[in-house]
Amino acid sequence: MHMDMDAFFASIEQLDNPELRGRPVVVGGEHRGVVSTCSYEARRFGIRSAMPVSEARRRCPHAVYLRPRMRRYAEMSALVRETIEHFSPKVEMASVDEAYLDATGLERLFGPVEEMGRRLKEAVREATGGLTCSVGIAPVKFLAKIASEQRKPDGLFLLAPEDVPAFLAALPVTAVPGVGRHFAAELARMGVKNCADVSRYGADFWQRRYGKAGAVLWARARGDDPREVVPYSPPKSESAEVTLDEDTLDRELLRTWILRHAERVGASLRRQGLAGRTVTLKIKYADFHQITRQVTLDHRICGTESIYETACAILEGLELSGRVRLVGVGVSGFEADAPRQLSLMPEKAAEGEEEKRRNRLDRAVDALRSRYGGRAVMRGRLFEGGSAAGRASAEVQDERAEARRIREETRHGTCPREEDM
Repeated sequence: MHMDMDAFFASIEQLDNPELRGRPVVVGGEHRGVVSTCSYEARRFGIRSAMPVSEARRRCPHAVYLRPRMRRYAEMSALVRETIEHFSPKVEMASVDEAYLDATGLERLFGPVEEMGRRLKEAVREATGGLTCSVGIAPVKFLAKIASEQRKPDGLFLLAPEDVPAFLAALPVTAVPGVGRHFAAELARMGVKNCADVSRYGADFWQRRYGKAGAVLWARARGDDPREVVPYSPPKSESAEVTLDEDTLDRELLRTWILRHAERVGASLRRQGLAGRTVTLKIKYADFHQITRQVTLDHRICGTESIYETACAILEGLELSGRVRLVGVGVSGFEADAPRQLSLMPEKAAEGEEEKRRNRLDRAVDALRSRYGGRAVMRGRLFEGGSAAGRASAEVQDERAEARRIREETRHGTCPREEDM
């Protein structure tokens, strides 16, 4: 079962301010930012998440434009989570506004699974004071997620096992999680528009041509998804990646994105009190060939500069074999962020002092961003560089990182209260 809150941020704003109900509401950045979410009234004007706010204003100048209140949204997310945990012992929060529930064997408590879905929807509405959610029920996770989108808003859709083949045959590949804009365009050039088209090619073809992404697409097109509902467990790695707006050979652009990723990964590690020894650089070329290279250090790191410098060193050692379409950075090999043993050697001691200075700076920036938002403090290089499309893409990534931060804090009960802002 997949539960997805309807226009979550915008709906909370309408709930808190009755004067906004029935009006188009857009939650997002300032004029140069992007839309985080918008009400269904705003969607009638063609406004969508990740759209530049300037474009949204052009389409609907009379809408109400609001900055996100992430702590308020986290408060409501925690309330939703507490509510749905009464329905299943296995709940996986996929994001701040959606979750998977394992409904296996719960018929004795709630009756047919469809009745369980109806009761869950009503419980969420009552607990939140009127917020609605949409529920999808299906044999596997990715189909449940797609099912929850079929009757939005405030909908319930049951995809029975016997109906899966016909449903999948007509399902556009763009609806399959993991098929983004670039991959969809590549598939369209092959004449692959729906899941039935995927089946025209064998599993070996997809694996050979697109690697893991192709293998997953083949499996999903057949209705296969072995993933179980997994309640929160400590991460084994932390990573960030982006598919570039245009394939590139520009190493300076790649270094800029590595710095963005280092900031996000480092901030997440520090929030969780983690540090890792292994830094991984991921590169995917325009032909979808993918490589990963990693370096294992003799000490654990969680600082932005340390992650950035290590990943850049990996990049410098690479001879790019073609244009790059995706770049990612990851850190693994965790244990609690313990202080390093002090060295008696002058040069090592100096390195230790420099690392301490960097860590203090990182944590000061973390505190400011936690209080005032992810873009409250920016490095000059990231603020000034890049194209307009690149900056918009970065804004989307920042919004996702902020949502991820809120989700982590919600899981652990560490999100500050609204009055603490």
